[in-house]
Amino acid sequence: MSDSPESVNIICMKWGTKFGPEYANRLHRMVSRHLKRPHRFVCFTDDGAGLNPGIDARPLPPMDLPPGKERGWRKLSTFQDPLADLVGTTLFLDLDVVILQDIDCFFDPPGDFLIARDWMFARPWRKTGNSSVYRFEAGAHPDVYSEFIADIDAVKTQVRNEQAYLSNWMKRAGKFQFWPEGWCVSFKGHCLPPFPMNTFRAPERPKNAKIVIFHGNPTPEQALAGRFDGPFRCVRPTKWVEDAWS
Repeated sequence: MSDSPESVNIICMKWGTKFGPEYANRLHRMVSRHLKRPHRFVCFTDDGAGLNPGIDARPLPPMDLPPGKERGWRKLSTFQDPLADLVGTTLFLDLDVVILQDIDCFFDPPGDFLIARDWMFARPWRKTGNSSVYRFEAGAHPDVYSEFIADIDAVKTQVRNEQAYLSNWMKRAGKFQFWPEGWCVSFKGHCLPPFPMNTFRAPERPKNAKIVIFHGNPTPEQALAGRFDGPFRCVRPTKWVEDAWS
């Protein structure tokens, strides 16, 4: 009997023009460096041109969204059953996360659904997930998608975005769990020094974090190159982002 771990799925989504193939390629390289167990890397996309040969490019799951900004609602299509030909444990990663350490541990905690914490620093009492990093079993929760599609307008009046809807759904199902504290951190919340130190001190690399999440600004490119949009929005060039995001 083999003691080798079962193969897992890493998935991401790329559509439109916001992110080019270089984002998926970077993510693929980071996963290859930091995940030891057998895995399959799948990018659901409307344009597979320029993707690394090791990336399994698949069409975006069909989703009939009304006109307007899609934002992150399309992520809910990952809960369709079937999801392409995927089976088993699946980890979704946003294209612009930065992986710093091995991520094999993300497949160890028990549970049907785990997600990063959303950092609402002005409202810390709110327990909402951040959909940059979440784990689920492919095809196990099709009602996440079907209930959204059945009444899109009503859902959008009740919650601001897909991660709030997803968090509420999983809470009602008794399946909502955060990753262990410190595994996923916010770049602007945990790494960027507060004003005025941000104007002269580079963001610090978090010591124990596995994945750094970039939500809003600054983006990884802005962190890498440095950015000044006034003293409160200044970020110094960040060498550790350059080293890891490659």
